[in-house]
Amino acid sequence: MNTSNRLQISSMKDRCSEAEWQARVDLAACYRLVEHYGMADMMANHISARVPDEDGAFLINAYGMMYEEITASSLIKIDHHGKILAQPDFGDLNYGINKAGYVIHSAVHEARPEVACVIHTHSWASMAVSSLECGLLPITQTAMRFLKVSYHDYYGVVLNLEEQESLVRDLGNGEALILRNHGALTVGRTIGEAFNWMHRLELACRSQLAAMACNSPLSPVSQPVLEDTWNNYQPSTRRPYGVMEWPGLLRKLDRMDASYRT
Repeated sequence: MNTSNRLQISSMKDRCSEAEWQARVDLAACYRLVEHYGMADMMANHISARVPDEDGAFLINAYGMMYEEITASSLIKIDHHGKILAQPDFGDLNYGINKAGYVIHSAVHEARPEVACVIHTHSWASMAVSSLECGLLPITQTAMRFLKVSYHDYYGVVLNLEEQESLVRDLGNGEALILRNHGALTVGRTIGEAFNWMHRLELACRSQLAAMACNSPLSPVSQPVLEDTWNNYQPSTRRPYGVMEWPGLLRKLDRMDASYRT
C-alpha cells in the first residue's frame, strides 16, 4: 500500500493512558468505517469519544483531515468548554477543531455521562430523509428499530451555544436523533454501539428513499406489530449493540489498512 502521501504524525501512545489509547484506536477505526460505508462528508462532520477515567474530556477529529486518514494519534483531546488538552504536532498544517463539532458533541457528552461515543453524519440518505415532512417511516424491519426516533429542528449551522439545550432536550434518553434539514446523530455506551446505531439508521434511510422512488404505494404494518418489533430492539430485550460485530469490523479494517492504529 502506498504510504507516501500520508501525514507524518508523531505517536501519542506514550502521552496517554492505556485506556485512552484504546479509545483512540477504536475511535479512529470508527472514522474509517464511516468512510468505508459511504457516510462521510470529506472532512466535515465529527465523531467523538469520551476519554476513560478523565472527567470532562473527549476525543474528536482534527478539522482538515479526511476520515480515511484519521489515526489514533491524530485525534485531539478537548474538554467540554472547547479547550484543547492534548494534540499531536501537525507541523505547518496547525490543525484545530471544528466549532460546530465542539458545540454538538460537548452538549451531548456533558448531558449524558453514560454516553461514550457520539456520531454525526451528513450522508446523502440521512440528509434526504431529514428534509422530508414525513421523516423516517417504519416501512422496513430495520426502520422499525427507529419507530420512536427523535427530531431536532433546523436553526442554521450549529455554532450557537444556546442551541445546546434544545439539542439535548430533543435527543432525550434516546440513541438516535434526526437533525431536520441537516443529517443524523447517534450515541452509544461504546463506540461499537454508536456505530451500530448509525449504520442501521443509514440503512433505514436508504431503503425508504429507494422504496419511495418506485412511485408505488408503500406496504403498511399494523401499529401493534410496529410496537412489538420496536420493543425487540430495546436494551431490556437484547444484548448491547456492537458487541458481536465490532471485533469483526476491526479485523476487516486490519485487512484493508491497519494504519488507523498508529
